[in-house]
Amino acid sequence: MASPRCRATASTDGTPFPDATREACVGADAVFLGAVGGPKWDDRTGDERPESGLLALREALGVFANLRPARVPEALADHSPLRPDRAGGTDVLIVRELTGGIYFGEPTEHASDEAFNTMRYTRPEIERVARVAFEKARQRGGRVTSVDKANVLDVSRLWRTVVTELHEREYSDVDLNHLYVDNAAMQLVRDPGPFDVILTGNLFGDILSDLAATLPGSLGLLPSASLSGDDGGPGLFEPVHGSAPDIAGTGAANPLAALSSGALLLDDLGEHDAAEAVRRGVQDTLDAGVRPADLGGEAVTTEVTQAVGERAVAALEARETVAA
Repeated sequence: MASPRCRATASTDGTPFPDATREACVGADAVFLGAVGGPKWDDRTGDERPESGLLALREALGVFANLRPARVPEALADHSPLRPDRAGGTDVLIVRELTGGIYFGEPTEHASDEAFNTMRYTRPEIERVARVAFEKARQRGGRVTSVDKANVLDVSRLWRTVVTELHEREYSDVDLNHLYVDNAAMQLVRDPGPFDVILTGNLFGDILSDLAATLPGSLGLLPSASLSGDDGGPGLFEPVHGSAPDIAGTGAANPLAALSSGALLLDDLGEHDAAEAVRRGVQDTLDAGVRPADLGGEAVTTEVTQAVGERAVAALEARETVAA
Protein backbone atom coordinates (compact mmCIF):
# COMPACT_ATOMS: atom_id res chain seq x y z
CA MET A 1 0.00 0.00 0.00
CA ALA A 2 1.34 3.44 -0.90
CA SER A 3 0.94 6.30 1.56
CA PRO A 4 1.41 10.02 0.99
CA ARG A 5 4.47 11.05 2.92
CA CYS A 6 6.99 13.84 3.13
CA ARG A 7 7.01 15.30 -0.35
CA ALA A 8 3.32 15.11 -1.20
CA THR A 9 1.94 16.07 2.18
CA ALA A 10 4.42 18.87 2.75
CA SER A 11 3.09 20.37 -0.46
CA THR A 12 -0.61 19.99 0.33
CA ASP A 13 -1.00 20.75 4.02
CA GLY A 14 2.45 21.73 5.28
CA THR A 15 2.78 18.58 7.42
CA PRO A 16 5.53 16.17 6.34
CA PHE A 17 4.20 13.26 8.42
CA PRO A 18 0.41 13.47 8.95
CA ASP A 19 -1.49 11.18 11.31
CA ALA A 20 -3.00 9.11 8.48
CA THR A 21 0.46 8.28 7.14
CA ARG A 22 1.74 7.50 10.63
CA GLU A 23 -1.11 5.04 11.21
CA ALA A 24 -0.54 3.36 7.86
CA CYS A 25 3.19 2.94 8.51
CA VAL A 26 2.84 1.66 12.07
CA GLY A 27 0.22 -0.86 10.93
CA ALA A 28 2.26 -2.14 8.00
CA ASP A 29 4.52 -5.20 7.83
CA ALA A 30 7.35 -3.08 6.42
CA VAL A 31 7.93 0.48 5.24
CA PHE A 32 9.76 1.15 1.96
CA LEU A 33 10.94 4.75 1.76
CA GLY A 34 12.17 6.87 -1.11
CA ALA A 35 14.56 9.77 -0.61
CA VAL A 36 13.19 12.99 0.88
CA GLY A 37 13.96 16.67 0.49
CA GLY A 38 14.65 19.06 -2.36
CA PRO A 39 15.06 22.74 -3.21
CA LYS A 40 11.30 23.26 -3.29
CA TRP A 41 11.31 23.14 0.52
CA ASP A 42 14.48 25.13 1.18
CA ASP A 43 12.42 27.98 2.62
CA ARG A 44 10.76 25.68 5.18
CA THR A 45 12.14 25.41 8.71
CA GLY A 46 11.92 23.00 11.62
CA ASP A 47 9.00 20.59 11.59
CA GLU A 48 7.82 21.84 8.19
CA ARG A 49 10.86 20.44 6.39
CA PRO A 50 10.44 17.02 4.72
CA GLU A 51 13.45 15.66 6.61
CA SER A 52 11.61 16.12 9.90
CA GLY A 53 9.02 13.65 8.65
CA LEU A 54 11.74 11.02 8.32
CA LEU A 55 12.85 11.55 11.90
CA ALA A 56 9.25 11.31 13.08
CA LEU A 57 8.78 8.12 11.07
CA ARG A 58 11.80 6.47 12.68
CA GLU A 59 10.52 7.44 16.11
CA ALA A 60 7.03 6.12 15.36
CA LEU A 61 8.40 2.76 14.23
CA GLY A 62 10.72 2.42 17.21
CA VAL A 63 13.70 1.37 15.10
CA PHE A 64 16.95 0.88 17.01
CA ALA A 65 19.33 -0.97 14.68
CA ASN A 66 20.54 0.39 11.35
CA LEU A 67 21.94 -2.05 8.79
CA ARG A 68 24.25 -0.68 6.10
CA PRO A 69 25.60 -3.24 3.62
CA ALA A 70 28.58 -2.14 1.54
CA ARG A 71 29.36 -4.52 -1.31
CA VAL A 72 31.88 -4.07 -4.11
CA PRO A 73 31.14 -6.52 -6.95
CA GLU A 74 34.22 -7.63 -8.86
CA ALA A 75 32.70 -6.04 -11.97
CA LEU A 76 32.83 -2.63 -10.27
CA ALA A 77 36.15 -2.94 -8.43
CA ASP A 78 37.71 -0.34 -10.72
CA HIS A 79 35.14 2.25 -9.55
CA SER A 80 36.26 2.01 -5.92
CA PRO A 81 38.74 4.58 -4.58
CA LEU A 82 40.71 1.59 -3.28
CA ARG A 83 42.94 -0.61 -5.41
CA PRO A 84 40.74 -3.03 -7.36
CA ASP A 85 42.50 -6.05 -5.86
CA ARG A 86 41.65 -4.78 -2.37
CA ALA A 87 38.12 -3.55 -3.09
CA GLY A 88 36.72 -6.31 -5.29
CA GLY A 89 34.54 -8.82 -3.46
CA THR A 90 34.11 -6.64 -0.36
CA ASP A 91 30.91 -7.56 1.49
CA VAL A 92 30.60 -5.66 4.77
CA LEU A 93 27.49 -5.21 6.90
CA ILE A 94 27.58 -2.43 9.50
CA VAL A 95 25.08 -2.79 12.35
CA ARG A 96 24.75 0.57 14.12
CA GLU A 97 22.81 1.26 17.31
CA LEU A 98 20.41 4.13 16.57
CA THR A 99 18.71 5.32 19.74
CA GLY A 100 21.39 5.65 22.42
CA GLY A 101 24.88 7.00 22.86
CA ILE A 102 26.05 10.58 22.77
CA TYR A 103 23.39 11.80 20.32
CA PHE A 104 20.63 11.13 22.84
CA GLY A 105 22.43 11.23 26.19
CA GLU A 106 21.30 13.58 28.95
CA PRO A 107 22.24 16.00 30.35
CA THR A 108 23.69 18.32 27.73
CA GLU A 109 24.89 21.89 27.94
CA HIS A 110 25.83 24.57 25.42
CA ALA A 111 26.92 27.79 27.07
CA SER A 112 29.07 30.58 25.69
CA ASP A 113 32.28 29.25 27.25
CA GLU A 114 31.52 25.58 27.84
CA ALA A 115 29.57 22.76 26.24
CA PHE A 116 29.18 19.06 26.93
CA ASN A 117 27.23 16.00 25.88
CA THR A 118 26.62 12.75 27.70
CA MET A 119 27.45 9.35 26.22
CA ARG A 120 25.27 6.73 27.86
CA TYR A 121 24.35 3.11 27.12
CA THR A 122 22.48 0.51 29.16
CA ARG A 123 22.96 -3.24 29.10
CA PRO A 124 19.56 -3.88 27.42
CA GLU A 125 20.32 -1.34 24.67
CA ILE A 126 23.65 -3.00 23.92
CA GLU A 127 22.29 -6.53 24.09
CA ARG A 128 19.43 -5.96 21.66
CA VAL A 129 21.60 -4.45 18.92
CA ALA A 130 24.36 -7.00 19.50
CA ARG A 131 21.79 -9.75 19.07
CA VAL A 132 20.89 -8.31 15.65
CA ALA A 133 24.55 -8.37 14.62
CA PHE A 134 25.11 -11.93 15.82
CA GLU A 135 21.97 -13.17 14.09
CA LYS A 136 23.03 -11.55 10.81
CA ALA A 137 26.51 -13.03 11.10
CA ARG A 138 25.03 -16.45 11.79
CA GLN A 139 22.85 -16.17 8.67
CA ARG A 140 25.85 -15.13 6.59
CA GLY A 141 28.08 -17.83 8.03
CA GLY A 142 30.45 -15.08 9.05
CA ARG A 143 31.85 -13.23 12.03
CA VAL A 144 31.26 -10.13 14.14
CA THR A 145 33.76 -7.36 14.72
CA SER A 146 32.62 -5.21 17.64
CA VAL A 147 34.02 -1.68 17.46
CA ASP A 148 34.44 0.51 20.55
CA LYS A 149 36.94 2.69 22.40
CA ALA A 150 37.26 0.54 25.50
CA ASN A 151 40.82 1.72 26.19
CA VAL A 152 39.47 5.20 27.01
CA LEU A 153 35.69 5.27 27.52
CA ASP A 154 33.77 3.65 30.38
CA VAL A 155 30.76 3.37 28.08
CA SER A 156 32.86 1.33 25.65
CA ARG A 157 34.13 -0.90 28.45
CA LEU A 158 30.51 -1.75 29.29
CA TRP A 159 29.82 -2.24 25.56
CA ARG A 160 32.68 -4.73 25.24
CA THR A 161 31.69 -6.59 28.40
CA VAL A 162 28.04 -6.96 27.37
CA VAL A 163 28.88 -8.04 23.81
CA THR A 164 31.40 -10.61 25.08
CA GLU A 165 28.99 -12.05 27.65
CA LEU A 166 26.18 -12.32 25.10
CA HIS A 167 28.54 -14.05 22.69
CA GLU A 168 29.62 -16.60 25.28
CA ARG A 169 26.05 -17.19 26.43
CA GLU A 170 24.14 -17.41 23.12
CA TYR A 171 26.41 -17.10 20.08
CA SER A 172 29.58 -19.05 20.74
CA ASP A 173 29.25 -20.55 17.24
CA VAL A 174 29.86 -17.11 15.70
CA ASP A 175 33.40 -15.75 15.62
CA LEU A 176 33.83 -12.48 17.54
CA ASN A 177 36.69 -10.04 17.73
CA HIS A 178 37.00 -6.50 19.11
CA LEU A 179 38.67 -3.45 17.57
CA TYR A 180 39.16 0.10 18.73
CA VAL A 181 37.37 2.51 16.42
CA ASP A 182 40.51 4.26 15.16
CA ASN A 183 42.09 0.93 14.24
CA ALA A 184 38.85 -0.25 12.63
CA ALA A 185 38.67 2.87 10.44
CA MET A 186 42.25 2.39 9.31
CA GLN A 187 41.74 -1.28 8.46
CA LEU A 188 38.44 -0.62 6.69
CA VAL A 189 40.06 1.69 4.14
CA ARG A 190 43.31 -0.25 3.91
CA ASP A 191 41.87 -3.72 3.35
CA PRO A 192 38.09 -4.19 3.87
CA GLY A 193 38.08 -7.82 2.74
CA PRO A 194 38.50 -9.46 6.17
CA PHE A 195 35.46 -7.64 7.62
CA ASP A 196 32.04 -9.30 7.66
CA VAL A 197 29.59 -7.84 10.23
CA ILE A 198 30.68 -4.72 12.11
CA LEU A 199 28.77 -3.99 15.33
CA THR A 200 29.10 -0.56 16.90
CA GLY A 201 27.35 2.26 18.73
CA ASN A 202 25.60 5.32 17.40
CA LEU A 203 28.49 7.78 17.09
CA PHE A 204 31.09 5.34 15.79
CA GLY A 205 28.51 3.75 13.50
CA ASP A 206 27.62 7.11 12.01
CA ILE A 207 31.25 7.63 11.03
CA LEU A 208 32.11 4.09 9.94
CA SER A 209 28.97 3.62 7.84
CA ASP A 210 29.76 6.77 5.86
CA LEU A 211 33.35 5.63 5.50
CA ALA A 212 32.22 2.24 4.21
CA ALA A 213 29.84 3.99 1.82
CA THR A 214 32.84 5.22 -0.17
CA LEU A 215 34.07 1.70 -0.91
CA PRO A 216 31.75 0.88 -3.87
CA GLY A 217 32.46 4.25 -5.51
CA SER A 218 28.81 5.35 -5.75
CA LEU A 219 26.02 6.03 -3.26
CA GLY A 220 23.68 4.67 -5.92
CA LEU A 221 24.64 1.13 -4.87
CA LEU A 222 24.00 1.41 -1.14
CA PRO A 223 20.81 0.17 0.60
CA SER A 224 19.92 0.43 4.26
CA ALA A 225 17.49 -1.03 6.77
CA SER A 226 16.43 0.16 10.21
CA LEU A 227 14.93 -2.56 12.40
CA SER A 228 12.81 -2.54 15.52
CA GLY A 229 13.30 -6.17 16.51
CA ASP A 230 11.00 -9.18 16.74
CA ASP A 231 8.71 -7.55 19.31
CA GLY A 232 8.56 -4.11 17.75
CA GLY A 233 7.01 -2.50 14.72
CA PRO A 234 7.81 -2.80 11.04
CA GLY A 235 11.27 -2.19 9.65
CA LEU A 236 12.19 0.84 7.55
CA PHE A 237 13.99 0.26 4.26
CA GLU A 238 15.52 3.01 2.14
CA PRO A 239 18.46 3.79 -0.14
CA VAL A 240 21.34 5.71 1.42
CA HIS A 241 21.41 8.40 -1.26
CA GLY A 242 19.37 11.60 -1.28
CA SER A 243 16.70 12.79 -3.67
CA ALA A 244 19.14 14.19 -6.28
CA PRO A 245 16.79 16.90 -7.58
CA ASP A 246 19.40 18.02 -10.12
CA ILE A 247 18.84 14.88 -12.20
CA ALA A 248 15.10 14.43 -11.62
CA GLY A 249 13.32 13.42 -14.82
CA THR A 250 16.52 12.87 -16.81
CA GLY A 251 16.69 9.08 -16.51
CA ALA A 252 20.14 9.33 -14.94
CA ALA A 253 19.13 8.16 -11.46
CA ASN A 254 20.66 4.88 -10.33
CA PRO A 255 17.89 2.54 -9.06
CA LEU A 256 20.19 -0.16 -7.68
CA ALA A 257 20.27 1.12 -4.09
CA ALA A 258 16.47 1.21 -3.96
CA LEU A 259 16.21 -2.26 -5.49
CA SER A 260 18.78 -3.61 -3.03
CA SER A 261 16.82 -2.01 -0.18
CA GLY A 262 13.85 -3.99 -1.46
CA ALA A 263 15.92 -7.15 -1.08
CA LEU A 264 16.59 -6.27 2.57
CA LEU A 265 12.85 -5.76 3.04
CA LEU A 266 12.10 -9.18 1.57
CA ASP A 267 14.68 -10.77 3.86
CA ASP A 268 13.04 -9.13 6.87
CA LEU A 269 9.66 -10.57 5.83
CA GLY A 270 11.16 -14.05 5.55
CA GLU A 271 11.06 -14.10 1.73
CA HIS A 272 14.70 -15.13 1.48
CA ASP A 273 14.50 -16.75 -1.97
CA ALA A 274 12.95 -13.62 -3.45
CA ALA A 275 15.52 -11.42 -1.70
CA GLU A 276 18.39 -13.49 -3.05
CA ALA A 277 16.84 -13.36 -6.52
CA VAL A 278 16.83 -9.55 -6.41
CA ARG A 279 20.47 -9.50 -5.31
CA ARG A 280 21.29 -11.96 -8.08
CA GLY A 281 19.45 -9.74 -10.54
CA VAL A 282 21.53 -6.72 -9.50
CA GLN A 283 24.77 -8.70 -9.71
CA ASP A 284 23.98 -10.24 -13.10
CA THR A 285 22.93 -6.87 -14.50
CA LEU A 286 26.25 -5.32 -13.50
CA ASP A 287 28.17 -8.33 -14.83
CA ALA A 288 26.36 -7.90 -18.15
CA GLY A 289 27.59 -4.32 -18.40
CA VAL A 290 24.18 -2.66 -17.97
CA ARG A 291 25.12 0.36 -15.90
CA PRO A 292 23.66 3.79 -15.12
CA ALA A 293 25.57 7.00 -15.67
CA ASP A 294 27.13 7.22 -12.20
CA LEU A 295 28.83 3.87 -12.84
CA GLY A 296 30.17 4.91 -16.22
CA GLY A 297 27.33 3.42 -18.29
CA GLU A 298 24.67 4.74 -20.62
CA ALA A 299 21.57 2.86 -19.43
CA VAL A 300 18.73 5.03 -18.14
CA THR A 301 16.84 4.32 -14.93
CA THR A 302 14.05 2.32 -16.55
CA GLU A 303 16.49 0.19 -18.54
CA VAL A 304 18.51 -0.71 -15.46
CA THR A 305 15.35 -1.50 -13.51
CA GLN A 306 13.97 -3.70 -16.28
CA ALA A 307 17.28 -5.53 -16.62
CA VAL A 308 17.38 -6.28 -12.90
CA GLY A 309 13.75 -7.39 -12.89
CA GLU A 310 14.22 -9.80 -15.78
CA ARG A 311 17.32 -11.34 -14.24
CA ALA A 312 15.72 -11.54 -10.80
CA VAL A 313 12.74 -13.44 -12.24
CA ALA A 314 15.11 -15.79 -14.05
CA ALA A 315 17.08 -16.38 -10.85
CA LEU A 316 13.93 -17.08 -8.85
CA GLU A 317 12.60 -19.48 -11.49
CA ALA A 318 15.94 -21.29 -11.50
CA ARG A 319 15.83 -21.71 -7.71
CA GLU A 320 12.27 -23.03 -7.90
CA THR A 321 13.28 -25.52 -10.60
CA VAL A 322 16.16 -26.83 -8.49
CA ALA A 323 13.89 -27.08 -5.43
CA ALA A 324 11.34 -29.07 -7.40
